[in-house]
Amino acid sequence: MESTWYPDGLDEEELAFQQLYGPWRVSTPREAGELFDGFPSDWWIAGGWAIEAFTGVRRPHEDIDVSLWRKDVEMLRRHLKGRYHLWSNDSGRLSPLTDERPEQPSSADQIWVRRHALAPWEYDLVLNPDREGRWIFRRDPSLDFALDDITWIAPDGLRYITPEMALAYKARLDRPKDQEDLAVTLPLLSATRRAWLADMIDHLHPSHPWLARISTT
Repeated sequence: MESTWYPDGLDEEELAFQQLYGPWRVSTPREAGELFDGFPSDWWIAGGWAIEAFTGVRRPHEDIDVSLWRKDVEMLRRHLKGRYHLWSNDSGRLSPLTDERPEQPSSADQIWVRRHALAPWEYDLVLNPDREGRWIFRRDPSLDFALDDITWIAPDGLRYITPEMALAYKARLDRPKDQEDLAVTLPLLSATRRAWLADMIDHLHPSHPWLARISTT
């Protein structure tokens, strides 16, 4: 069995988090592809890995953001049964999804995945609701999109969230890493994509400081 460990270089806040919940191992898109190999429904990668896939610019990663439809939780449980344990994360309250209790709480949008109790967590899966098969935008649930309109298939064969949608999510926190992602992505966006991003951020966060940067890039 794997032994427990905490990765080198964790900042104080992240180390405290892992000491409370257990260590994490940063998985890669390739590993996510192996995890979902044969999964009979949609899944996609968001966050920083989606930015890297689009820009080709390498960046540090604390985790990997993998999403799937909320309606496919039981399908996921069957797909990973015997290989991984799934834990529902409801605002920090963890509970295992088992044969006896397979239901994901309606208030929980995440599932943490690890091989066993002594192994590190490997994936934080985000459950996305749908509206008649259309992707619901969690930042504004009144908006929905066809999955093919807000994701793309990269050369590695995996599906990623589009860079403009990834940035629309990142704008709310506006962390240094989000600002760096904006800086490397904006020069590569078409005028149409930049206009979409500006309109979405203005809708979600009027007067956001990114708006001026988008319009002058």
